[in-house]
Amino acid sequence: MITKRIRIIALAVTFLLVVLTSLVACDGKKEEEEKTIDVFAAASLTDCMQDLGAKFSEKNPTIKVQFNFDSSGTLQTQIMEGAPCDVFVSAAQKQMNGLEEDGLIDKDTRFDLLVNKVVLIVPKGSDLGLTDFEGVADPKVERIALGDASVPVGQYAEEIFKHLNLWDSLQDKITFGNNVRIVLGYVESGDVSCGVVYKTDAAISDKVEIVAEAPADSHKPVIYPAAIVKDAKEKESGKLFLDFLKTDDAAAIFEQYGFTMAGK
Repeated sequence: MITKRIRIIALAVTFLLVVLTSLVACDGKKEEEEKTIDVFAAASLTDCMQDLGAKFSEKNPTIKVQFNFDSSGTLQTQIMEGAPCDVFVSAAQKQMNGLEEDGLIDKDTRFDLLVNKVVLIVPKGSDLGLTDFEGVADPKVERIALGDASVPVGQYAEEIFKHLNLWDSLQDKITFGNNVRIVLGYVESGDVSCGVVYKTDAAISDKVEIVAEAPADSHKPVIYPAAIVKDAKEKESGKLFLDFLKTDDAAAIFEQYGFTMAGK
């Protein structure tokens, strides 16, 4: 009887251990499956980053990438106000520098990711005859769309027109947008005569034409830095994503959208 009772107890204990082990394994698996990284990226990266996020998740099926796209200045403000963010990719050094100075990014993870160009665009089929940035001073150019002061592409545009001694004379004809895609939209709709955007934004639209690249040395280089945010909840997964952005697979996608990898 005692032997039989011991066997029953042993079987019961074994059964409980199996159940507990299964539950722990399931919980672990569930936890892995629910990992999500929050990536804040400049609006000009919208299309390529969505492709990159899908590619990354193919290679890392337990990690989902959730994007927040807006102007780099707006994203900087959101991070400063405590919005949940693991990875920040800015369209300019200024916003990343500001966060680093405030101790809000992990500076050891920061690196320069991409290079872009600034261009002047007009609506498809425009008969203005614009061929360079100097031409926007012509009275026949009634409105020009630019990013506002918080938007990197707007900051670059201001640098360019100040370099050309045109900034003050353009004030009455500027329509501001709070990110580069809004600026692009103004030109696509024909609401303005021309606009200043990144070359990569112009490349995704069949409703605009590039008429000129910004003159050499008229603005700071358009560099996109990336880094892990200091208070990131998913730092390790975020680092995996940043490492992925440096791979040949990622470079092929960036280059497909017209970007150049920094350092090349």
